Amino acid sequence: MTENLAAATHRVDTAPGLFVCFEGGDGAGKSTQVRLLTDALERRGREVVVTRQPGGTPLGAQIRELVLHGDHVAARAEALLFAADKAHHVDQLIKPALRAGSVVITDRYVDSSVTYQGAGRELGRDEITALQHWAVGGLLPDLTIVLDVSPEVGRERRGDVQDRLEAEADAFHAAVRRGYLEIAATDPERYLVLDASQPVERLQAAVIDGVDRVMAARR
Repeated sequence: MTENLAAATHRVDTAPGLFVCFEGGDGAGKSTQVRLLTDALERRGREVVVTRQPGGTPLGAQIRELVLHGDHVAARAEALLFAADKAHHVDQLIKPALRAGSVVITDRYVDSSVTYQGAGRELGRDEITALQHWAVGGLLPDLTIVLDVSPEVGRERRGDVQDRLEAEADAFHAAVRRGYLEIAATDPERYLVLDASQPVERLQAAVIDGVDRVMAARR
């Protein structure tokens, strides 16, 4: 890791809140697990803020429409738009919620850009990592849950309705998958990789176990 990249990827404390991120290829089942974890934590009396990226704010919704459903966007412009979404999102929604002691659950965060633009678009993992981490001011999740799915299974689950990135060829999604697994291997304490082909209930149990482990370590 270069000196500049190391400086850009310092960790910011999320206390008193808890920051959980779901990552993985398209069709991995992130939305379902976000909902199930939210329900479980709310039953315990926790305040939960659920968001997604791109999106989560009015500006983010506009960026989401542009990069996922609009006309062609150049690869570098795409990376910069995702970074702009995260910078605004962290400032306006995520940091205030964490300061208030909430559990923030996000569907995608910086690793999506590192894999989709860095690996899938071949813009370079280090370059996109530095850009994304600079955009969020070093704020990283306490736990990132990677739902691992093959491109073939993901495509079957998505069906015929697909956005610009979902519609990319299987080779693109294979590069994204490898990117996630490589990132997760660098920090096994902060990442939980789960086989997304498992039954929903088994995945949910593993997700809750992972969150409980992080909560226990934070006490």
